[in-house]
Order: sequence, then structure tokens, then C-alpha cells
Amino acid sequence: MLNIYFGEMPEAIYDTSTYFRHAYKNKWITDPMTVEMIRDVDKSEVIDDNLIQSPVLGPISPSQLSGGAKTLILIYKDSDKIFNASKCGDNCAKWLLKMSEKKKKVINLRHIMDFGNGKFKVKVVNNGKIATNMKELVLLAGEYV
Repeated sequence: MLNIYFGEMPEAIYDTSTYFRHAYKNKWITDPMTVEMIRDVDKSEVIDDNLIQSPVLGPISPSQLSGGAKTLILIYKDSDKIFNASKCGDNCAKWLLKMSEKKKKVINLRHIMDFGNGKFKVKVVNNGKIATNMKELVLLAGEYV
């Protein structure tokens, strides 16, 4: 289940781009799930651990990925930390849910992310309540953002 703390959270890492640039490991980039996330979120193809082919920018390094892709990779690979996922667009929501299916994930958000019209399970850490759809999530998280 995805656990979300809404609002300011001192222990969360907010500058995910800088953190990523200094913390990521080359092997993270070629992990099959990371390759899928990059393809979906940035519409780019991983060539190897140091080269990604972007349809907009051409050949890029991992540090040039979008803020959303970098934040997703950090959440997936550096699970000891809590990252602010507000750098992620709504196109990252399905990946946050998917990652949390296998391992408990805690993220920080300073906005209400759109998880779509389907059913899901998200715990709002601020109040300990669980939302199973967007209407419930908006009502539970609204007072914190």
C-alpha cells in the first residue's frame, strides 16, 4: 500500500534532482522496471546505463531525465529515504501504486495527485485513514494541502 504524508515534512528530500545527480548508481538505469518507467514517463529509451535516447533532447545522460522520472527512480531504488513526489506529474501515479504493491512505500506530497478513476489503496499518514478512490483521497488529504 502506498503511504502518503501530505504537506511539509522536514525529513523528506525535496530537491530530488540534486539528490539524484549525486546518489544514483549506473545499474539503477538498466533495471527492467526503471527502463519501463523512463519509457512511459519521459517517452525515452534506455540505451545503456549512461545513455538515454530522448525524442525531444536526443542523447542524454540519466541526470537529464525529467524531475518526475528521477524522483520515481529514487523512490524505487533508495527506499530508506522519503522523497517529495510533487516533482512527479500525474503520469507517475500508476508507478507509485505499482511500486507499493511489493514493498511499503512512503512518499511526501504537497498537492493532491490524480490517481485516476479506478480503485486503489492509499494510506494518508497524517490521519492514518485509507482512501480507495479519488473522492475519498481528496476528502482525506484536503485539509493538509
